[in-house]
Amino acid sequence: MCFFSEKIHRIYQTNESEREVALMKSKRSVLANRFAANENWSGTNNERDLARARIRGLPMVILCLLAFCALPSANRAQVPVYEVTPVESTIKFDVESSVPIKGTFEKWNASLKLSSTDVRSAVLDIEIQADSVDTGSGMKNNKLKSKNFFNVQDSPMITFKSTKVAQTGPNTFDLEGDFTIRGVTKTEKLTVTDNGKGTTSGSIVGTMAFDRKDYGMNSNIPFIKIANRVEVNVSLKWKRVSGPPPVFQQ
Repeated sequence: MCFFSEKIHRIYQTNESEREVALMKSKRSVLANRFAANENWSGTNNERDLARARIRGLPMVILCLLAFCALPSANRAQVPVYEVTPVESTIKFDVESSVPIKGTFEKWNASLKLSSTDVRSAVLDIEIQADSVDTGSGMKNNKLKSKNFFNVQDSPMITFKSTKVAQTGPNTFDLEGDFTIRGVTKTEKLTVTDNGKGTTSGSIVGTMAFDRKDYGMNSNIPFIKIANRVEVNVSLKWKRVSGPPPVFQQ
């Protein structure tokens, strides 16, 4: 009887120990879960706080970007900006011949751009529609538009773009540049006078002379003897729309 009582007692103690171990494991599991939940909650809150801070900062960043874009750059503000007005300007040509040949071009565009305040940084770019030539004579116009002269069908544009500016006087300049006519490009010089130094409006008046045979124009007009030298005269009305006046060397 005592033997069975001791055995039962031992079994009871074993069961008690196992229950205590199980209870401790359960408590540890609960504590671990609570700790993990706290960590997750804290991490989530931190992420939320960080996201809120970023969102709050966005309007200020956007405002700074808009203000930066709205302000003109210092370089741009220091560069003179010009417009050439074709309505008040002319491009004419003149060639000596047994019968006077003079004319104008009715359709063209010109631009004057500076990369700094130094007047020598100026680039004059002229584009002329060759078929807009007008001599006052339909016969002369058609002859000049033909393959023997301007060849407007294959080379519709006559262009000049300056590549170098040299100041030769207080308001006079030599503009060296690429002159293209009937598909042939050569270096020519346009000598100009700038009227309006230091003001917001004025004009550029200049002359360029070239040998027509250098560009493949070897023919004559029937019954008309034409000299080789062709003179081009430009009168360009300009307006300074922004920026300071350019700095002259003289």
